[in-house]
Amino acid sequence: MERQVKFIEVGPRDGFQSVKGNMIPTQLKLEIMERLLNAGVSHMEFTSFVSPKAIPQLADSVEVTQALLAQWPEADVFALVPNLRGAQRAYALGLRKVCYVVSLSASHNKANINRTHQQSLAAYREIRESCPELEIVLDLATAFGCPFEGKYREPGAAVDFLRDYIEAGVTTCCLCDTIGIADPAQVRGLLSALKAAYPALALEVHFHDTRGLGVLNTCAALEAGVSGVQAALGGLGGCPFAPGASGNTASEDLIYLLDQLGVETGVDFAQLLAAAKYQRERVPGSYSGHHININAPQCVLG
Repeated sequence: MERQVKFIEVGPRDGFQSVKGNMIPTQLKLEIMERLLNAGVSHMEFTSFVSPKAIPQLADSVEVTQALLAQWPEADVFALVPNLRGAQRAYALGLRKVCYVVSLSASHNKANINRTHQQSLAAYREIRESCPELEIVLDLATAFGCPFEGKYREPGAAVDFLRDYIEAGVTTCCLCDTIGIADPAQVRGLLSALKAAYPALALEVHFHDTRGLGVLNTCAALEAGVSGVQAALGGLGGCPFAPGASGNTASEDLIYLLDQLGVETGVDFAQLLAAAKYQRERVPGSYSGHHININAPQCVLG
């Protein structure tokens, strides 16, 4: 396993979007992000430029972006964009990095973003051609299995699917286990196949903790040589368009284990745990984090 890894916090986007009911106040969102950044998080997906009708909790994306870039201009922060309009809004606000989502599953792609695979590829090419200065990370949703199509046992489908995107300019791809169906052997197999097929492609991973394997699968991916790992503060989240999906892998649980294994992330566990507890006290939702779900005193690492 690598001794150093890029840790990417996605809770302010993937976690907050799952919260039902009352809007999370914009100032509270910014306070939580500030706690994350002060804890040493230097890579963060923080919002999405989607229709407020689709994701009401992220209707304040413009205000959040303006405030975050003003206070933390050097941080590697980025947003999800579903189309050219979203990419143009992000760019106009000063962002130079975004992520674009497409599902390996044709049925989930239709349910999630109401597009066929061909339409998604055309939309990506449109963004790439219109915004050449944008760094675009491709999030490959349902990379390990789909709520409608089941688990993908063989890696060939993902290898074939990514070919057109790589030819269109993709240099970084995040493999997303949207419903938490992956297992370590499957993770190693898919990463091995992709690294063999596309050695220049930077690979990241994003696991859900539906079956309690989020941290284990992340470690399997690290052993297989991924360049970045994603998680969400408190494990808040769950795809709103994937029936049965539970919370994300909890950032504090993952950082705790990586600390114990001697893997450097630059993140302070104690501050991150405090941020997770602060968020849970103020933001309702589905949390998978073990450290914020126990009452026992936490040991200070050292």
